[in-house]
Amino acid sequence: MQGDKIGESSGNVTSRRVLANPGGGPKMETTFEASGKLLGVEDKETGTYSSVVRPDGTLFGEGQGIIMGKGGELATWVGQGVGTIKQDGAVSYRGAVYYQTSSPPWARLNSVAAIFEYEVDAQGNSRAQLWEWK
Repeated sequence: MQGDKIGESSGNVTSRRVLANPGGGPKMETTFEASGKLLGVEDKETGTYSSVVRPDGTLFGEGQGIIMGKGGELATWVGQGVGTIKQDGAVSYRGAVYYQTSSPPWARLNSVAAIFEYEVDAQGNSRAQLWEWK
């Protein structure tokens, strides 16, 4: 069940790269930078994910990232999601992300499975929202 909203961010795609995927569908790596709030702490985030186009045209993505809080907080994340490509080239994902941190303001994240909505428009502008999964 979707619980409390724990974060949101917006940013931009900074690079894209096509990856080899012998025997599989097209695969792309995307790196983004974003800023927002996580558990009320202002943050900056950098993440990289790879996505594979599946036979039905949907996407499967998995990635990792690092988040740095305004007060020196630090967390890493790993996540997976499924997505769709829109007609104009925008991409929409839904999935789950898991954090690891030793920073006290974010310690709660170590025991949270977070569900996310992640949108990237055709120009590479991104927006994400996170909720605790209860």
